Amino acid sequence: MADSLSSGLGEEKEREKEDSERVRKDVRTDRSKDKDGVTETLGFNDKNGEARGQKRDLSDLSLVRFITTEITRGYFLEHNEAKYTERREKVYTCLRIPKELEKLMTFGFFLCLDTFLYVFTLLPLRVILALLQLITVPCCGLRGSRLLQPAQVCDVLKGLIMVLCYSMMSYVDYSMMYHLIRGQSVIKLYIIYNMLEVADRLFSSFGQDILDALYWTATEPKEKKRAHIGVIPHFLMAVLYVFLHAILIMVQATTLNVAFNSHNKSLLTIMMSNNFVEIKGSVFKKFEKNNLFQMSNSDIKERFTNYILLLIVCLRNMEQFSWNPDHLWVLFPDVVMVIISEFAVDVVKHAFITKFNDISADVYGEYRASLAFDLVSSRQKNAYTDYSDSVSRRMGFIPLPLALLLIKVVTSSVRIQGSLSFMCVLLFYLGMITLKVLNSIVLLGTSCTFVKEANMEEKLFDPPPSVASSRANSRAHRNKPVPAAAHQEPAADQAGLSLAPGVPQTANMAEAAAPTIPTSDSDTFLTTPDEDDDDKIINTETGLEGDALRHRTPKKDLLEIDRFTICGNRID
Repeated sequence: MADSLSSGLGEEKEREKEDSERVRKDVRTDRSKDKDGVTETLGFNDKNGEARGQKRDLSDLSLVRFITTEITRGYFLEHNEAKYTERREKVYTCLRIPKELEKLMTFGFFLCLDTFLYVFTLLPLRVILALLQLITVPCCGLRGSRLLQPAQVCDVLKGLIMVLCYSMMSYVDYSMMYHLIRGQSVIKLYIIYNMLEVADRLFSSFGQDILDALYWTATEPKEKKRAHIGVIPHFLMAVLYVFLHAILIMVQATTLNVAFNSHNKSLLTIMMSNNFVEIKGSVFKKFEKNNLFQMSNSDIKERFTNYILLLIVCLRNMEQFSWNPDHLWVLFPDVVMVIISEFAVDVVKHAFITKFNDISADVYGEYRASLAFDLVSSRQKNAYTDYSDSVSRRMGFIPLPLALLLIKVVTSSVRIQGSLSFMCVLLFYLGMITLKVLNSIVLLGTSCTFVKEANMEEKLFDPPPSVASSRANSRAHRNKPVPAAAHQEPAADQAGLSLAPGVPQTANMAEAAAPTIPTSDSDTFLTTPDEDDDDKIINTETGLEGDALRHRTPKKDLLEIDRFTICGNRID
């Protein structure tokens, strides 16, 4: 018994020794892990950024603790303040786009209206005065003086083109064209309408060149060597162009009329959805200021042309229903839908283009100033073009074909019989002249205000650039070498600095040390600084020599950009 008790006590002592040794080993291993920094913990940084050093048991690594941590964890946006400030500014810019865009659209609409009314009001009077002068000057025996001034020659040519094209348009049957288009399927009409829009842009781009060539050929000084085919061939080409463009617009108006008169309105819905396809084709492209200015002018011209087409559709429908005013309210919802869709597409398109290309909303004020400069400069003594031609070049809006079509539709829809009808026509003509004069006065005053705000008064007295000087300047700009000083200061280039002469380097270093605010390239007025910035990036990052940059196109002023100088992303 004693041996069994002693053996049992010995086994218990051995077990206690083993347990104590295990505890000591665990403590030693824990201390060694604490020293090596390999303790398994589950924690996150404090507010002060200090790590938690408390020891975690394996039981703490649970799903509940993970969910709790995900719910209660935080972050601080102020650590990236510049990024979020820039995002907020982009939102504010998108909110400002509708207001600034509609200011430009409204100003451009009245510019197009002024040019359009000029064809009906002042152009006939100027043609009559020019013809009277052409008759009276030879009768008075004034052989030394010129028969007609260059501006009068251009007016007479415009009048002759309108008379000849109107006589040719009298052989075109609008009703037969309407029924021919109405018999086509919806898909065919949709394709035809898209083709007509493309053809209208192509006609406008080439048509103004034809008219300008005619005007210059007819008024070119005789002392110069003849380098043209003659006035008569140019005149025939101009007549053919105006007639074909008027026929094209007539087909476009007829297609729109068929869409209005369709029973299920499916064609009209498809045509309106075509406007939203335009967003896909333009929003995701790279745009500079000059490209956006060009697209804005195109939108102004397109909106005004659509209004005239809607007027033609309403006139034709009212004539078919014997001018019943009740039918006008039937057309009213469709007209409003077309106008609202145009407005929505323009706003969305310009808002996202300015967002993706980092363009400020203030750029539309510069565009207004550029259009106002054209109006003011056409009233100067040294003006070298008529204002209607300037608008045609700037926006691609040529009023002669559209005015010819409107005259054709009005004369075929409204019958004039009796002296009372002639009196109404005379009063309507006087009202149009009054509207034209008032519109011109308001536009001229508004344009002077825009030009003064943009500090562009000095450019009004600059002589127009000649062809030889503009070519020489462009060649000199392309062949101009890059200064060697830009390569002799690598430290300044790497820091993004440009040391001007006479400016101490400490001031530039202080400016570099200060926090910079991200700015847009569109903040410089009436210039295109993107090419200069690209040159700086190439010089600083790639280290290319100046010879590699000679083939870049010179930057253009907004006043030198017309509707068809740059198309899409192509470089002229």
